[in-house]
Amino acid sequence: MAPIQLYELQGCPFCAKVKGKLDELGVEYDSHMVPASHAERTEVKEISGQTEVPMIVDPDHGVEGMAESDDIVAYLEETYA
Repeated sequence: MAPIQLYELQGCPFCAKVKGKLDELGVEYDSHMVPASHAERTEVKEISGQTEVPMIVDPDHGVEGMAESDDIVAYLEETYA
């Protein structure tokens, strides 16, 4: 099983919410810190078409570029709980 890829920003409360859910569920993930400037978040933009974080990629379930912390948490609960 490939780990989820989490794109996050240091100090972001929405990112912390997603990380907390991943940890709670024991889901393996790799963290990728993104620049503070939206203009410099080229990798996030290439994957998801937008620059907001948190954003996840879950290769085992075909999820490419899911954003919005509430949506991610709901997805994680539905898929991994």
